[in-house]
Amino acid sequence: MGLQDSLIVGGAGLLAGFINTLAGGGSLITLPLLIFLGLPPNVANGTNRLAILLGTFSAATGFRSKGVFVFPYSLWLGLSAVMGAVIGAKVSIDLKGETFNRILAVVMILVVLNIVFNPLKKITAKTENLSTGKQWAGIVAFFFVGIYGGFIQAGVGFIIIATLTTINGFDLVKTNSIKAMVIFIYTIAAFSVFVLDQKVNWWVGFTLAAGNVSGAWIASRWSVGRGQHFIKPILLVMVTAMAIRLWFF
Repeated sequence: MGLQDSLIVGGAGLLAGFINTLAGGGSLITLPLLIFLGLPPNVANGTNRLAILLGTFSAATGFRSKGVFVFPYSLWLGLSAVMGAVIGAKVSIDLKGETFNRILAVVMILVVLNIVFNPLKKITAKTENLSTGKQWAGIVAFFFVGIYGGFIQAGVGFIIIATLTTINGFDLVKTNSIKAMVIFIYTIAAFSVFVLDQKVNWWVGFTLAAGNVSGAWIASRWSVGRGQHFIKPILLVMVTAMAIRLWFF
């Protein structure tokens, strides 16, 4: 990977870390980019996890430094997601590259539709509810979130936001804090699966992670509502273009 590719990967990581922390969808930029740069899809998927691991650690630390930390509930959700993430990662590794690309393209289009129609705006945070029943409902739900996250990761932030808002009534700040913590925890497991199968390009991964960590730290310490207006059109254009290329080329 030359200097130009390194700058592109680092810049994409910065943007993805910022987007992932504010809402979700950063992997919809970085994952296809790594594939376009020549990495096999399963290696691109594994390499992307290194950036996610370090980026979410940075985001979770940033949220905690601002006093936003939901413990131990976020830990229980993360441990539940770990079991699902291992399953998802193993399925992803064994999938043919062309099939993975098609699935990723479909996921990207679905996220574009989510950006356009924004169904999450209809989900309003109710009174925060951490009753025993609600906590168990969240733990069960996050096992399935972990399967998806371990498999492809891209767009999982939107799923987590909808899940936490619907089940527990958290506001967006606490939701993003829990999201960062949960993804960090289950990514440890998912990333380990890719490492053991030698599906990680470490140089590309650390380059991507350097940008991701910076973007996540900046976003976690920034007002949550500020960045989303200009993020949406960026995601809309980039994700649509990448999805078309993944499907047809």
